[in-house]
Amino acid sequence: MLYPIVEDKTFKELLPRYQYYFRVLLSFSASTALIGKDMSDEKFMHIETLGIAGLLMIYCAATYWFTLVRNKEKLNNSIGLALADGFIIMLAITELDYSPWPSILLVTLLQFNALSQGGVRQAFEVNTGVILGLLVGFFLLDNQAVNLAPNSTLNNVVLIGTFAYLCVYGASSYQYLQQLLISNAIYKKDSETYRVQVYRLSHYIPGPVTAMIRDKNHKILTERKRITVFFSDIVGFTELSEELEAETLAELLNNYLSEMSKIANRFNGTVDKFMGDAIMILFGDDSETSQGIKKDAVQCVSMALEMSKRMQELQAHWSELGIKKPLQIRIGINSGYCTVGTFGTDKNLDYTALGAGVNLASRLESAGKPGDILISHETWSLIKDVILCKDKGQIKAKGFTYPIQVYQVINLRKNLAGKQSYLSESMEGFSMHLDLEKIKNYEQDQVIDKLELAAKTLRNKKIH
Repeated sequence: MLYPIVEDKTFKELLPRYQYYFRVLLSFSASTALIGKDMSDEKFMHIETLGIAGLLMIYCAATYWFTLVRNKEKLNNSIGLALADGFIIMLAITELDYSPWPSILLVTLLQFNALSQGGVRQAFEVNTGVILGLLVGFFLLDNQAVNLAPNSTLNNVVLIGTFAYLCVYGASSYQYLQQLLISNAIYKKDSETYRVQVYRLSHYIPGPVTAMIRDKNHKILTERKRITVFFSDIVGFTELSEELEAETLAELLNNYLSEMSKIANRFNGTVDKFMGDAIMILFGDDSETSQGIKKDAVQCVSMALEMSKRMQELQAHWSELGIKKPLQIRIGINSGYCTVGTFGTDKNLDYTALGAGVNLASRLESAGKPGDILISHETWSLIKDVILCKDKGQIKAKGFTYPIQVYQVINLRKNLAGKQSYLSESMEGFSMHLDLEKIKNYEQDQVIDKLELAAKTLRNKKIH
């Protein structure tokens, strides 16, 4: 920590206190000037001088009560105090017969205090009070004498008051600056803590909710939107959970969900929730990341293809965990109007999408075979020019009166035009995943040798 540790006060508390201190100092300077004038006249106190000096003290006590006790939060907006500052100091100057040095110094201190505490606005208000005080002193108090004669005693007293004002002002300004630096350091620390907390929360909550936490002006409205909904689960996961130890199962599931989430984030999907091994992802729900219903649908299906591809790559890792049977996922995707937003109570809210469109995506996922990516007619109509699909006819879906037209996703059309970048095949006793994008040129001969060796070994196998 660069700065000494002191009690952290808000500036709403500090500013009124500092302004009160400066008002006291200014009144002290004016009072010493009045006393110095009477001392130079070899009289103990004029009644007018005594009255104005007393008024200065009463004024300080009144402003203390007003600013620090009753209404300190409204100090910056109080025109009355600024007017009063100028008015009462000008009365003191009038009583000093407008002596040059005291008048100049008091007016300078008054302007300095106003500009440093409230800027040009407060200076204007103070000067308005100065004009009123000048008029009252000149006409109502009938004090029109101007004393231009030098008065060493008066000047010395005023200089002492001004010196005290500047010393205390300097010390207070230093304290104020230190408090500002400390508050800034605390703010930076709190901001960093806040960012870390938001980052940690982002692992547990959808993107739109995270955005709302970061930005207080960001609102999540429950509204109807045309979105694309994704559902997936691992085929045979329930049976697998009965065979594996809890630790192994947890490692497998976390590895799977982590890899799928990375892919979803790369395609700007909103991971709505995990339900065991099942995943629900939304596209088009967040206006900040949505690219339009067509591009959102293409992104969703492209993501599904990437997930299927990644599942093949994970088989080697899972084999080391004792899982010999290749795990496969099935995916259902639908596009349509859903109600998106937060649902629940004031204390327990859940961000999700509801509606028949969500239910259909879930039914398509359940209807698929291992490795299938099934999409609705609505989604197919949006992606057909980019992604090749196979017509699977119609199916009966629970909760839907009419049969549902279904399509199976094959691949991106660009990968089928003589540019296919990967090939995956698996069966009992055989598994192959070939990803041309990840094979370097110098590794090509090694891959061919291994494939030829595998083919030679298979040909030499005796068939019983």
